[in-house]
Amino acid sequence: MAGYAVNPGAPSALNTALALRQAIWRKPDPGWHVCGIPGVLYTDHGSDFTSRHLEQVCADLKIRAVFSLPGQPRGRGKIERFVLTVNQMCLPALPGYAPRGTKDRAEQATLTLGELDAAIGEFVTVYNVRLHTETGHAPQARWEAGGFLPHLPDSLERLDLLLLTVAKPRKVHPDGVHFESLRYLDTVLADYVGEPVVIRYDPCDLAEIRIFHRDRFLCRAICPELAGRTIGIKDIVAARNARRRELNTQLKKRTSVVDRLLAVHRTGTDDPLGGLPTTEPATEPTDAAAAKPTLKRYRED
Repeated sequence: MAGYAVNPGAPSALNTALALRQAIWRKPDPGWHVCGIPGVLYTDHGSDFTSRHLEQVCADLKIRAVFSLPGQPRGRGKIERFVLTVNQMCLPALPGYAPRGTKDRAEQATLTLGELDAAIGEFVTVYNVRLHTETGHAPQARWEAGGFLPHLPDSLERLDLLLLTVAKPRKVHPDGVHFESLRYLDTVLADYVGEPVVIRYDPCDLAEIRIFHRDRFLCRAICPELAGRTIGIKDIVAARNARRRELNTQLKKRTSVVDRLLAVHRTGTDDPLGGLPTTEPATEPTDAAAAKPTLKRYRED
């Protein structure tokens, strides 16, 4: 077992990147030796595995992505078997365990997410050194039997840059780099106005972005509006949606008021809003008046 990630949310490219991060980098536990950049990543066709972010990660780390055949779960037997092992040998021993079909299942939870993560980590450490009934060897011993040196990135920061950030092409403007209706500034950008650049950002924190020019790191640009705060892209999307709903509500109210005012002038009845004076009913136009155009043209006066 090389790595894992515990997350209660829906599968996403970022959650997959977090699992890859732990699988690739050296573990804090000295007894867990499995690490290194894999040569092949075997996955199914989930949206988190087929995303552009993971495709870029595989390209940057020189990983060959191999997808299993759709509709054939037996092609993913190894990972499915390990998940079953966790469900049968790890989770039932934890406090608050409630299998599917348990009444009021959510109310029985007693572990925090961090405690659950630590419990699964302890199980994986034991699993790696336990004799496997099918292979006859412990998983970690079998991995070490190859006698090779794992290929690791230059630094953890470099790995985080590739895994936990998203790359986007942008252009440097006189007032900085624009992204998600925000403006990012740095004095280094003054020499690159009009130049195309690539930005990398953390979806969980948009206060800072990293800017690259022709594959060379330029600077870390800061958004003045978000300086000193941690705001993710989800927060910005939620704020925009809330503002959009607020504007739609205001437009509907104003449209309703305008429709009622127009109805007053068409019918000549009392103001439904109670604030407008009544108007006199229009008199029937004579033939001469009806013949005159309603639009006043000054050249004929």
